Amino acid sequence: MKAAVFLGKGTIETRELDIPALGEGEILIKVMACGICGTDVHIFHGSPGATEATVPVVLGHEFSGEVVECAPGTSRIKVGDKVTVDPNMYCGNCDYCLNGKKNYCPSMSAVGVNINGGFEAYCSVPEAQAILLSPDVDYEEAAMAEPVACCLRGIDNIGITQGDTVCIVGGGAIGQIMAQLARISGASKVVVSEPVEMRRELAISLGADAAIDPMAGDLKEQLQSATGKDYADVIIECVGRPVAVGQAVHIAGKGSKILLFSVPNPTDTFELPLIDIFQKELTIKGSFVNPDTQYRAAKLISEKRLNLKPLITHRYPTKQLEEAILKQMANDSVKVVVLPQQE
Repeated sequence: MKAAVFLGKGTIETRELDIPALGEGEILIKVMACGICGTDVHIFHGSPGATEATVPVVLGHEFSGEVVECAPGTSRIKVGDKVTVDPNMYCGNCDYCLNGKKNYCPSMSAVGVNINGGFEAYCSVPEAQAILLSPDVDYEEAAMAEPVACCLRGIDNIGITQGDTVCIVGGGAIGQIMAQLARISGASKVVVSEPVEMRRELAISLGADAAIDPMAGDLKEQLQSATGKDYADVIIECVGRPVAVGQAVHIAGKGSKILLFSVPNPTDTFELPLIDIFQKELTIKGSFVNPDTQYRAAKLISEKRLNLKPLITHRYPTKQLEEAILKQMANDSVKVVVLPQQE
């Protein structure tokens, strides 16, 4: 089978690999779609994602497919099932795991980071990592269950109150998902701040009340025009750059909450205006991976509560993974998907 093997910073090689032999309790998935994540981009350029990559490895942790084989020791998943995969695996024995905080597990590993993932035609995973999907679900949308699950973790962390005005800083795939989840969570106004016109138009088409351009003038003034007030109750930063953090802090009002969601470069810093945190009683939170939210994400997708298909702007075969990663970084893309069954 064809697989895109990551060999280290900036190097991916298309190889013919054997279809994985299953161990006890594992299932074999015919991978139908695998999304490119910001973590894949970071790893490709030599930075860590949620965890350090083990090379050589087949990347790809956002994927869905059809189960074609089940090893002894499996019972919940059957051949023919449509599934998505929760990539993150934990030791189960450390203080964090035993205290309900398993995403902090120091021994966490991930499918598509430490063991072979979805940028290959067939992928083996422990049955416990597989999440069942409804039979009529679209494979490309189902491949986005992992980013939806991560977004759900962020939404849970920051806590949107019914009637809040929510501003999403960044209109990439994560920002577009966050905007939809904010609406589901009870936001009365959802605004997306995004410099690329195509992404602003997409946000409006998917239900945002307004989309503003951070390059076109003061964000407070634009928020005032769009919502009637010059601040947001909740700001969700989905860019991963210090300039976006600055924009989030700028539009925070008294009592506002800021979620710093995106993966930054490891050396990035931001100088916080401490007087604002003091006088405004700002809440600033992070969000790390997707503990116990993948099932909820799969349900939202299976029940068609999210509109994800319009986010997918580009599709590539496995042999063009490097090109696909570069396209994911481009302004004319939102979500790039690799189709391992496509030649």
